[in-house]
Amino acid sequence: MRLLLVEDDRKIGADVASALTQAGYAVEICADGEEAWFLGDTEDYDLVILDIGLPKLDGLTIIKRWRQNDRHMPVLMLTARASWAERVEGIDAGADDYLPKPFQFEELIARVRALIRRSVGIGAAVLSIGPLSIDPRSMRVSLNGAPLALTPLEYRLISYLGHHRGRVVPPSELQSHLYGDDFSRDANALEVLITRLRRKLGAELIGNRRGFGYYLGEEP
Repeated sequence: MRLLLVEDDRKIGADVASALTQAGYAVEICADGEEAWFLGDTEDYDLVILDIGLPKLDGLTIIKRWRQNDRHMPVLMLTARASWAERVEGIDAGADDYLPKPFQFEELIARVRALIRRSVGIGAAVLSIGPLSIDPRSMRVSLNGAPLALTPLEYRLISYLGHHRGRVVPPSELQSHLYGDDFSRDANALEVLITRLRRKLGAELIGNRRGFGYYLGEEP
């Protein structure tokens, strides 16, 4: 899952990004309101964590512009000024959730998981696709009840396909959401990763519609 974190406090930004990375997300950090607006308007993210108080352009203005331009990714807003009026204004502007500072990383990550599930129409905390179970809370995957030993990148791939079950995901989308803004990856890295996962899961669980992309479970 690819997240955009918009936070102008470098210490908070680094700490939050580290916690999210450890939770299995690909995180891009931005500290400038104008840059944040541009990135959210031109790139695809599974979720944006957006501080209200930013240089050049404030968070409320950014989210209003995104929604006006039909950018519908979930947005979790952060603020150090958690008055009820401000929360109402943020939600009316298009925010999906609100978290006042200071906060616990565990709560932030739980809210991120819930927003992503909601955005793709999944209610259950644990994803089940045939014999496969994916638990985003513990970042564990099991096959027929037996836990699998996966690398962080392997987990990220299977989690993304699991959250987008029922559709064929293009390779370019997978690469973007796996690696974020790291464009130095070899073009064959995704194929190598999928081949490795198929050895662990069984070749039938990750399907490929040639020329279109990959899917998890039954072909859409």
